[in-house]
Amino acid sequence: MSGRLVLAGNVLADLVIEVPALPERGGDVLGTRTETTAGGGFNTLAAAARLGTRAVFAGLHGTGPYGDLVRAALAAEGIATLLPVRAGSDTGFTVALVDDGGERTFVTSFGVETDLTSADTRTIAAGLSGGDLLQLSGYAMVLPGNGPLLAGLTASLPADVTLCLDPGPLVADIPDHVLAPVLARTDWLSVNAREARLMSGHAEPDAAADALRARLSAGAGVLVRADKDGCWLAASDGAPVHVPGFPVEAVDSNGAGDAHVGGFLALLGQGHDPLTAARGANAVAAFAVTRRGPATAPNRAELSAFLGEDPLAGLLLGSA
Repeated sequence: MSGRLVLAGNVLADLVIEVPALPERGGDVLGTRTETTAGGGFNTLAAAARLGTRAVFAGLHGTGPYGDLVRAALAAEGIATLLPVRAGSDTGFTVALVDDGGERTFVTSFGVETDLTSADTRTIAAGLSGGDLLQLSGYAMVLPGNGPLLAGLTASLPADVTLCLDPGPLVADIPDHVLAPVLARTDWLSVNAREARLMSGHAEPDAAADALRARLSAGAGVLVRADKDGCWLAASDGAPVHVPGFPVEAVDSNGAGDAHVGGFLALLGQGHDPLTAARGANAVAAFAVTRRGPATAPNRAELSAFLGEDPLAGLLLGSA
């Protein structure tokens, strides 16, 4: 298996609280279950690693309980770190409220992640190899200091590094002088339906995918994730294609989009064509929402069992 998945973004601590419903403004609600885990970009890295792709975290991690939690979680999944521990500040955290319908609502507080330097981006660039897939998150790009540095990093990438951008829910807050050069270098743009609408002005996912592809360079592609409906794939040419999802009973959607991105990039890096990789990513995300927790993507054996007699299992996994 060739390319590594390298994340130039944030791995945070997730404070997950399950609630019957979100409280009204000024109100309160009793949580039914709480959990503190590694989250953010960890979900993407773990999804790829569990499918057999080497994964590397190329972001900042601090000193303190959240930094320790993040490093332990990465080590447990066999995910390497590229940058050394940054002393003086802890890793940030996200409060994730998960309601009875499995929908999640986030509040994020950054820590050491805001301290990216030009020396860090030079280290990241030097650590990349031909065939790597570099994942960039909008959460990192929205930070005033980090955004221009990451835009500069992407502009200098060699042609044999594949860049994937997941702009995330804060996409509208990314300054244009940061987003524009990143889009110009992006090989794959992965967005959910809301992000696609915000970026394109189109409510329909196929129209949004087509419009977004037009903002990228020739040969680039777009994925619009549509939850239970699968995704829309606009590859380098041809009309956008609907890739159906897998019907499941969702228990917790936290991290499903990250699992989809990680699964798609892992399968793409393993040599599968974009349509096959997108079908596989739909299966990865569908499996993930049937489990509680933010990092619930399947390993190869679990994905094979989930697909059962579907010919996709043999195509993706052989005899796994």
